[in-house]
Amino acid sequence: MSALFEPYTLRSLTAANRVWMPPMCQYSAAPEGPLTGAPTDWHFQHYGARAAGGTGLIIVEATGVSPEGRISPYDLGIWNDAQVEEFRRITSFLKSQGTVPGIQLGHAGRKASTDRPWKGGGPVGADAHGWQAVAPSALAFDERHAVPTELTVDGIKEVVQQFADAAQRSLDAGFEVAEIHGAHGYLIGQFLSPHSNRRTDEYGGSYENRTRFALEVVDAVRAVWPDELPLFFRISATDWLADGEGWSADDTVRFAGELKAHGVDLIDVSTGGNASGVRIPVGPGYQVPFAARVRNEAGVPAAAVGLITEVDQAEKILANGEADAVLLGRELLRDPSFARHAARELGADVHVPEQYHRSV
Repeated sequence: MSALFEPYTLRSLTAANRVWMPPMCQYSAAPEGPLTGAPTDWHFQHYGARAAGGTGLIIVEATGVSPEGRISPYDLGIWNDAQVEEFRRITSFLKSQGTVPGIQLGHAGRKASTDRPWKGGGPVGADAHGWQAVAPSALAFDERHAVPTELTVDGIKEVVQQFADAAQRSLDAGFEVAEIHGAHGYLIGQFLSPHSNRRTDEYGGSYENRTRFALEVVDAVRAVWPDELPLFFRISATDWLADGEGWSADDTVRFAGELKAHGVDLIDVSTGGNASGVRIPVGPGYQVPFAARVRNEAGVPAAAVGLITEVDQAEKILANGEADAVLLGRELLRDPSFARHAARELGADVHVPEQYHRSV
């Protein structure tokens, strides 16, 4: 059997194959009104097309646990029941196609309140639906971003509760996987890294203190997320900074074991995003070795992401034991039916909607 099309089980949930879709923001939600942050027709067709194309698991884009937690005013959120109702349409359709629906829960921290990428992606103010960002420390991400407000301990506790509330709403919305966003320089990643966390209280300084917030979020989410359903954690395995200046691959391997002990079932391994101006050696599969370290050194299931574009490439990553699943981002934007095309190439079986049987 093809490794790419071997089913994969975590807890009581089984994905039909290892072709998975990572979170990719669409910046297409309403920035104001009664359905602020709720998914739209765009989101329905976007995720629905990839499900009809045979994708085994789809993780819906970074979804704010609060209005201030969104990356932009145009991002999804799940802080109220109106949003939950709109998500149900998507999760129902994904399940009807045999696709596992997942959702990434996040808080952007100091990288919040920005415009859509095709509008430059720069910070926006109150006149453009923006807000004051918060962070572990009053340090701006770069010269374009405003200095964020440093979170108080009470503020940290409030954000932890927001993650738990969002996880409960995600369950009510029909999602079967929750992923906590600890990557790409957003709030949890900001706490993890000494590059962005200069606190002197119990949430800063030592490795144990810097990881405290992330583990509190994991514990709060796991407490409301059913035992039979898996919990993922997305991490940036390295800040791509010099030793001692940021979060490192060694930190990630160490932390992966702690996440597993706290109830995380799989690590979604990416890199970067917490420091501006760094040089990243981007190339085909450039982040796969970090997933391999998590899987083989920490003994924690891992998914690989990052310029995985070819069928043979994806198959070899799994066959070589470098990851348990592959997350195809840009390639699934280009080809919603990548899974179906890959199955044909590898001689494997994959779900095909009855309406499309004539294409087989």
